[in-house]
Amino acid sequence: TQQLGTPLSNDEYRQFFRSLRAAHRASIACHLRSLYGCQNPLVQRLDEYENHGVIPKGPICSELPETPFFPSFCAFAFFRCTTKKYFIKV
Repeated sequence: TQQLGTPLSNDEYRQFFRSLRAAHRASIACHLRSLYGCQNPLVQRLDEYENHGVIPKGPICSELPETPFFPSFCAFAFFRCTTKKYFIKV
C-alpha cells in the first residue's frame, strides 16, 4: 500500500495515462459523431470496428438498468456520448 501523497509507481502511471488516452479518444469519436452523424463513413467505420465489423440493428439492449433498450446503435452511441459513459456495452 502506498502512502498518501506519494507519487505513483511507473506501472501505476502507465495505467493512469492509458485510461486517460482511452477516454480522450472516445470523446474525439463522440465529437465526430455530433458533427457528422451516424451516417458518416468514418463514424460508421468506428461503429463497425467496435462491433466486429457489423453495426447492430435495433433495438439495442444495454448494460444500464435504468435505460435497458435503445431503438438503434446510433441512439445508444449518442446516449453514451451525451452522458460521457463512453465504455458502456450493448
